[in-house]
Amino acid sequence: MFDLAKSALVSATALVFLTACGGAPEDPNAGAEMLDNGMTVRAQIEARQEGFKAIGSEFKTINDQLRSGSPDMAPIQAAASALPAAAEGIETWFPVGTGPETGVATEALATIWEEPEDFESKVNDFVLAISALETAAQTGDADVIQAAARATGATCGACHDKFRLDD
Repeated sequence: MFDLAKSALVSATALVFLTACGGAPEDPNAGAEMLDNGMTVRAQIEARQEGFKAIGSEFKTINDQLRSGSPDMAPIQAAASALPAAAEGIETWFPVGTGPETGVATEALATIWEEPEDFESKVNDFVLAISALETAAQTGDADVIQAAARATGATCGACHDKFRLDD
């Protein structure tokens, strides 16, 4: 009997810890609702996450090359050229009803929908920055590219600070 009670206590403690850390098990049935765009809530959130992974991958390529000591311009230019396509439609990735209230794992904070004008402004800043980074990459000048990459990273950070769950 003691082992059963101890096991239940350990399980309950683990669940409380996971919930506090944002790692509670997700409801597998959550997110089945249809959005106006024809996607389910879950599919929209997953598409958004994939979009950000693609952006992150391109940005990582650029940063890795810039940190290498002798950057190869070809991968930098290719990644910078791919960023606008990777971010295409980013302003539509956050429809109402795709926030943390859905029960689907997301790092998007409710602040996105509570302060839509500020969020839209930050998204626009990011889109402009990746366009400038693409232009900078075409110069082949590592210093110019570095400055544009830092400016782009700052737009990412500005959005993450307010609208994304801390990592």
